[in-house]
Amino acid sequence: MTVGQSEESHDAPRVLYDMQPLIADNRAASAGVVWRLAGSGRQLDANVLNLPAGQRIDTHTEPDLDVLVVVLAGSGTLTTTDGLLPLTPGMLVWLPHGSTRSLDAGAQGLSYLTTHRRRPGMQIRPHRPQAHRPPAPSAGSAP
Repeated sequence: MTVGQSEESHDAPRVLYDMQPLIADNRAASAGVVWRLAGSGRQLDANVLNLPAGQRIDTHTEPDLDVLVVVLAGSGTLTTTDGLLPLTPGMLVWLPHGSTRSLDAGAQGLSYLTTHRRRPGMQIRPHRPQAHRPPAPSAGSAP
């Protein structure tokens, strides 16, 4: 499977990706991102990822965004600071911003959908030097 990106930029409801083949046999899918939401002006990011059997996403912390994960196929384990969470198809998992986690795919791999608020793009802004202000007069001094 390849990453399917919609080039359409209109704001009409539409089918974006058929996940049935991935759900039916995620072991046949390529590793990594198999689909991502595209298009300008969107407020949401979403990805379908496939993690082959025995693969791992190392421990990391997302400082800024809450993430929702929907397990589509396979199984795995989410490791958090509170312990291990077994993952199976149909589970909806909330990963709050600031949480530390890692993810391990089970014997049949793990396919899942993630969604979160869209990250703002990098912005270059002109440097605004602070205006020079004379020091404030001390108490008891004349203006």
